[in-house]
Amino acid sequence: MKTPFLKLTLSLFALCFVSMSFSQDFQGKAYYMSKTTMNMDDFGGREMTPERKKQMEERMKSFLEKEYILTFNKEESIYKEDEKLEAPGAGGRGFGGFSSSLTGGPKYKNVKSKEVVQDQEFFGKQFLIKDELKNLEWKMGSETKKIGNYTCFKATATKTVDEFDWRSMRRRGGRDGNRDQKKDSTKTDEAKTNSDDPMSEIEVPKTIEVVAWYTPQIPINQGPDSYWGLPGLILEINADRTTILCTKIVMNPEEKEDINKPSKGDEVTQAEYTEIITKKMNEMREMYRGRGGRGGRGGGRRN
Repeated sequence: MKTPFLKLTLSLFALCFVSMSFSQDFQGKAYYMSKTTMNMDDFGGREMTPERKKQMEERMKSFLEKEYILTFNKEESIYKEDEKLEAPGAGGRGFGGFSSSLTGGPKYKNVKSKEVVQDQEFFGKQFLIKDELKNLEWKMGSETKKIGNYTCFKATATKTVDEFDWRSMRRRGGRDGNRDQKKDSTKTDEAKTNSDDPMSEIEVPKTIEVVAWYTPQIPINQGPDSYWGLPGLILEINADRTTILCTKIVMNPEEKEDINKPSKGDEVTQAEYTEIITKKMNEMREMYRGRGGRGGRGGGRRN
């Protein structure tokens, strides 16, 4: 019986052999389905009826379930949503309009120059986020599974979560947090103080565990979204409440697509963009508090 170490070594040897057969100008397309689960109890609480929760889930479905295309060659990739024509009234205003400020546009990665560029809209303003491509500290495993016709190996990592990553947002004190709130009465007082601020009820974990499945049969270190850095194309990601799964791969399509960096918008680094979001969100919180304080439940008179 082959040991896990020997099995992994043979697979990596096969990777080196296959990589020599790839031409310099090859291109591929990987199609992914991204799905994020969200517990409506975290946001609606007991006050929301089952009917209302179902309505909210239907409205959020197009936001939580999306399809993407990763176009790649040996050094570059572009990851963008496979946009489909929405039915009249879907998305747009309300949560749908706000969600467009949370979900990013096309994301370009260059694994040779270690560069990442993303097109990002935030409340009607266009930004171009340019930064260094950061890798996760992957821990290589020997466990394998088949995704389609591809043999995939498992790798795990701990990822630091951005404080505005909506995919990991949850209600503060929800589930396990309820036990902690009962133990600490000061949190109850704090909740009362912040009752006029909806953002005070939301929290994001500082880190999450990521499980990736990559295939040495496609020997490039690319993957969906911001993930990369493994000795083979990443076909599946499980990160907190989000699963990104490859559903189809097309190698060397007849019509090749140019992989161009996004170029429109005000150029900022990721840190600068986070600072801009933080400032805007604080302004919105102050406006919300002020509006509640002046008008009470009725909203008050506008000057």
